[in-house]
Amino acid sequence: MKKLEEISSKKKHKKTIWGRVVFILCLAFYLLLLTSTAAYAVTDMWTKANEIIVDVYNKIAGISTVLAGLMSAVAVVGAKFSNNQHKVDQAWDWLKRIWVAWAIINGIGAFLAYVRPLFSGLNTIQ
Repeated sequence: MKKLEEISSKKKHKKTIWGRVVFILCLAFYLLLLTSTAAYAVTDMWTKANEIIVDVYNKIAGISTVLAGLMSAVAVVGAKFSNNQHKVDQAWDWLKRIWVAWAIINGIGAFLAYVRPLFSGLNTIQ
């Protein structure tokens, strides 16, 4: 009698283990389906990258222009209200550095956003 009870308890134990394994596998599959999303690309990668570059350039150009104007105003005010020639010369040097940096930042951005696409078809042999 004890052997029958042991055998039936082992079978029940195996059934509960297999039930848990099946439940965990089904849950994992359901979570996998739930978290996966389909990607429907309207444009190719290079077109989208070009749009992103142009958008980032426009934002950087706007921010750098505002900051260059603000820092230029600070440099000019510092030069005008300064009481010795050394500070005036330093203020004008900073003003030159600000506008050179602004020109470099906007020049690189303009090249990447507008000039580079003009040369995109020139590297092919027809």
